[in-house]
Amino acid sequence: MNTSSNSPAITQLQQAVHRVPDFPVEGVLFEDLTPVLADTKLFSLLIDELERQIVDKGAITKIAGIEARGFIFGAALAQRLGVGFVPIRKAGKLPPPIDTVSYSLEYGEATIEFSQGLLNKDDKILLVDDVLATGGTAKAAKKLIEKQNAAVTQLAVVIDIGFFAGKGSRKLLEEQGLVISSLWIS
Repeated sequence: MNTSSNSPAITQLQQAVHRVPDFPVEGVLFEDLTPVLADTKLFSLLIDELERQIVDKGAITKIAGIEARGFIFGAALAQRLGVGFVPIRKAGKLPPPIDTVSYSLEYGEATIEFSQGLLNKDDKILLVDDVLATGGTAKAAKKLIEKQNAAVTQLAVVIDIGFFAGKGSRKLLEEQGLVISSLWIS
């Protein structure tokens, strides 16, 4: 796990995050990155810091962003790196043909989908999302990408919910050798 949590830039980003207890359900502390997105300097700083975390940038052929904030960060990173961007969507958002995977969240169940024909066996994918908790969403997204014979080589997130480190789906991702990086651990 790579993290850059003790830099002045990261401290500035952390201070801008709006924290909402018991949302979306009791016991969950929601870390809202909207204030960072609303400030052009902070948003640029966040993308700079995510880019710094990427290992072997030249090997990445596409970035896959997980709905919804993964779209924002992933598309900005793709533009910076000069690679394509592909979205991983919530169920019911894409026209056929699609692949789907259902999985467990820390507070429920979900299904994600991905358009067929966007990737090939030579693609090396950087998967991007805002938060890594149990790893269930990342594991499901990795399965979707692998259905198209592409390889997920890295996962970049803004916030790592440290409580889940070494557990469940996340542990499996780590054991599979996926390079996981975050800007900070919460």
